[in-house]
Amino acid sequence: MEPLQFLRQYKFDDRMVNGDFFPEDRLDISEGDRVGVVLLNLGGPNSVEEIEPFLYSLFMDPAIIDIPVGGIFRHWLCSFIARSRSNKVAKDYALIGGGSPINRLTYDQASNLEKALDRFYGQTTDVAFKVYIAMRYWHPTTEETALRMKEDGVNKVVLLPLYPQYSKTTTGASLVYWWMLQEEGEIERCPTVAVNEYATHPKYVQAISDRIDQKLAAFPEETRSGVTLVFSAHGTPLYEMKRRKDPYCCLIHSTVEQVMNYRGDDLPYHVSFQSKVGPSEWLTPSTPDKLKELADAGRRLVLVIPIAFVTDHIETAFELDIEFREVAMGLGLQQYEVTDGLNSHPLFIEALAEAAVAKLRLPTNEATTSEAAEFYDYNALPRASSEERGCRCHQCEFITEAVQWTPTSVHPAAD
Repeated sequence: MEPLQFLRQYKFDDRMVNGDFFPEDRLDISEGDRVGVVLLNLGGPNSVEEIEPFLYSLFMDPAIIDIPVGGIFRHWLCSFIARSRSNKVAKDYALIGGGSPINRLTYDQASNLEKALDRFYGQTTDVAFKVYIAMRYWHPTTEETALRMKEDGVNKVVLLPLYPQYSKTTTGASLVYWWMLQEEGEIERCPTVAVNEYATHPKYVQAISDRIDQKLAAFPEETRSGVTLVFSAHGTPLYEMKRRKDPYCCLIHSTVEQVMNYRGDDLPYHVSFQSKVGPSEWLTPSTPDKLKELADAGRRLVLVIPIAFVTDHIETAFELDIEFREVAMGLGLQQYEVTDGLNSHPLFIEALAEAAVAKLRLPTNEATTSEAAEFYDYNALPRASSEERGCRCHQCEFITEAVQWTPTSVHPAAD
């Protein structure tokens, strides 16, 4: 579907903030089924030539960027913005190798996830798991991925976002596009479920903590107790939280709190937001403002954690590691480090596998239960009470709490 066609058919409704585009019930899986697990991600240009069309596709999506013009006028405006920004953005990409690493790294994640699903679940249930990627603003597109799944004989689908914290602007944008293509008959309709969020999955939390420990080793041992952690998340316009009740901000803070609980609150920490575009007010504080605040308070050692990004791309490799590093050094910080993205961290891959299977009822047999992977029933997962979370932003709307990943006592097919 061309961006202009999608723009003309798109209409905001509550499913954009609650993710209810697909049935809540888990899919019943039988022996011999071929389950397609689709990793939903942003995508990115592989070369300078791809930057302008990538930006155009991104700017045209009404689910991620609200522009008070529609139809052909938005097409002209987005074409102009993409063309005018492409030269500047090309210079940024040149500093990280000339293209985005997100495509290569997402393929790596897909390959590792497919192996994990087969090892932990497929071999003992005679279910074939195939993992695909669908980039919302570049290739492989949703349409390309759906066609490949049809050719591979996939008959059940799990949509698994590489966005741990649900937002209308990320997971919602991908889900509504997949749903609309099905409604319009542009991709084949088959039984489909979606994982909305896994913001506090214990293995995801542990993987983040592990990345923190790995980068703390870059600080001299005698100075590590003086390091301040800054969890930097991609920002969203404030009205998404205030008017539309987007749960994203609450889920970001849920993740941060669980990470610090896991670490025993060993270091001081802060949450900030990055990548603001346009004149509207966004979630605050911004990461550069937070760095200035810390510098003014005499903090000289900072470790930044890209908390909402699980795959390295322009906003980690350039914005955090190059652009904000220059800001930090200009403010007088002595040492500024950025953790690596989770990418294919083994614990994160296991978290993805468990999140996907939590939306399925697998066939059972004596060998089903795996010692290496937990079983979860996504629909039965409880949520923490709002009073229990202390990590909140100063504008908190108390919209939601993250699901609490509590393993089932039996294999999920046996309930």
